[in-house]
Amino acid sequence: MLKKRAINIALLGIGTIGSGVVRALLLKAKTLTRQAGSPLALKLVVEKDIARHGSQGLEKSIFTIDYREAIFSSDVDIVVELIGGEYPAYDYIKEALNNGKHVVTANKEVMAKHGAELLSIARKNHVALRFEASVGGGIPLISPFQRDLVANDIQAIYAILNGTTNYILTRMAHDGLDFNVALKQAQKLGYAEANPANDIGGLDTAYKLAILTSLGFDMIVNFDDVYYEGIAKLRSRDFRYANELGYAIKLLAIAKRSDKKVETRVHPVFMPAESLLAKVDGVYNAIYVTGDLVGNVLFYGEGAGPSATSSAVIADVINIAQNINNKQDNAPHLIPQKISGILPMEDIVTRYYFRMNVLDRAGVLAKIAEVMGNHGISISSVIQKESDPHTRTAEIVIMTHPATEKAVQEAMKVIYRLKVVKEISNFIRVEAI
Repeated sequence: MLKKRAINIALLGIGTIGSGVVRALLLKAKTLTRQAGSPLALKLVVEKDIARHGSQGLEKSIFTIDYREAIFSSDVDIVVELIGGEYPAYDYIKEALNNGKHVVTANKEVMAKHGAELLSIARKNHVALRFEASVGGGIPLISPFQRDLVANDIQAIYAILNGTTNYILTRMAHDGLDFNVALKQAQKLGYAEANPANDIGGLDTAYKLAILTSLGFDMIVNFDDVYYEGIAKLRSRDFRYANELGYAIKLLAIAKRSDKKVETRVHPVFMPAESLLAKVDGVYNAIYVTGDLVGNVLFYGEGAGPSATSSAVIADVINIAQNINNKQDNAPHLIPQKISGILPMEDIVTRYYFRMNVLDRAGVLAKIAEVMGNHGISISSVIQKESDPHTRTAEIVIMTHPATEKAVQEAMKVIYRLKVVKEISNFIRVEAI
């Protein structure tokens, strides 16, 4: 039997994830060869940081600072893009596909903003574009959406997609920490970056939701269609009230059908404490999917880290190598086609939690209730726990029945102007999952 030729790989970037990929290729070479059907050879590493040249025990001769050597080399079969960010990564991926290279990427931003275009280019050139590592780290997600769930009409996706924010919220809930303290703890442990803006601001999760919504609902979702908020406004007392009311607080990515449109939003939510997602703590991710045939399924695991993410990257590489060896078409078969309606944020309907600081006097609640009633918002419960005799103010918590986002936002503008209301300290949407 003839020995099959090696599948040659060019790696763009050898940072944290790239280093994990290199380690796996070196330490698991025999296993990966058996799975792929031929050896996987690291032919080139494109890295501008000269200090990293020759790292991981690699020969310095395979390093280059010129990405064109990877994209135009006739010896390279698969380009693995791990430099991150939108540019120049998008340009590199596009150029590689147009030059007949298979591409594997972990780049959520590029796929969220340019995924449909790049998949079309890949199909036109009969090459693969795989991006399992772009959402959920090592959790198998993209492949199930592209293959195992395609017989389903997906009804809803509820997901915890960012380990940094989930760790922070876990510490706030379990240890009573305020946001800034929990963030510093996450940074000290390496769970949060020195500049964690994309994580705590909800941007990272929004990128991932755009990708999942495109695949799950077979539609072209522009990243700008995804509404997102972060967690910086949450305080420890919000978690105390949530616990008392029977809820947990999570940063949730939501995509669900609403009549003929789809909601796509990321923000903190109150969710029932007994729900499966409410019990997902620490740096773990979980994705809860409802389909018309499969019912409810849950994907769970570590959403980040070099080992988990490299697992997804190498799985994509192996899948491409298998198809090459079996002479099967690697071109993407499922590309989002529908240009369907995204439900505007102002039209969503849900329940709401308000925490307000008000004057501690009779008639205050009646004034607030009147404003809410005028906007079609019905109050379901009120809690008053803390009052300050010196300032003659009190903190109240209001839970509403379902209302539209537009009505709530308009009501808040009026409530802000009430002389009896000192501050609307927070408001959080409530999801009955």
